[in-house]
Amino acid sequence: MGRPPRHDADRLLDAAAELLAGGGPAAVTMSGVARAAGAPSGSVYHRFPDRPALLAALWSRALRGFHDELFPALSLGEPQEAIRRGARASLEWARRNSREAHVLLAGAKELDEQNWSAQARRANARDNAALHNALRSLVENGDDTSPEAADRALLAVVDLPYAMVKRYLSTGRQIPDYAPELAERAAAALFATRRSRTTDTPATYHSNETAQ
Repeated sequence: MGRPPRHDADRLLDAAAELLAGGGPAAVTMSGVARAAGAPSGSVYHRFPDRPALLAALWSRALRGFHDELFPALSLGEPQEAIRRGARASLEWARRNSREAHVLLAGAKELDEQNWSAQARRANARDNAALHNALRSLVENGDDTSPEAADRALLAVVDLPYAMVKRYLSTGRQIPDYAPELAERAAAALFATRRSRTTDTPATYHSNETAQ
């Protein structure tokens, strides 16, 4: 039985993620990854033909790892519960995978997406569409039929968790253990606000307007 390769793709991508977390996308070079992994440059080029291919693989691994945790949460319970669980799952994943979270914070554009192969760009488009489709399905199956329901779901599951993760990681701080709970509560509040608004009577609004 042959020995596993000493410098496999995941080990090289681990080194690339570490470089990005410490110095941003510009720090991820072919020679830099080789040095960080203690590998000859030839090993890097054997796995990834050029820097865009390396960056595409780095992005894809991080995004799919995130989706592997997020999508099961989005399939649990009724739609609004699933959205709350999704918000929590985003922070829980980022707490455990801070290097990969740095990759997603950087964004595909900063990782030279325009120079990725056509196959890599199509794969990224499919991965992004899968999340939007999952959120749209939750909204369509929920009891919130307001025009902004889809934006509310996106805010709860993507935008607010992203902002929380960025606030900590961009300043070199560890995401605290209470952050997932905060994210879930914020997601719940978005829909609770909608419910309270829909249960207000016209008289209440009229009295408020009169008071102004």
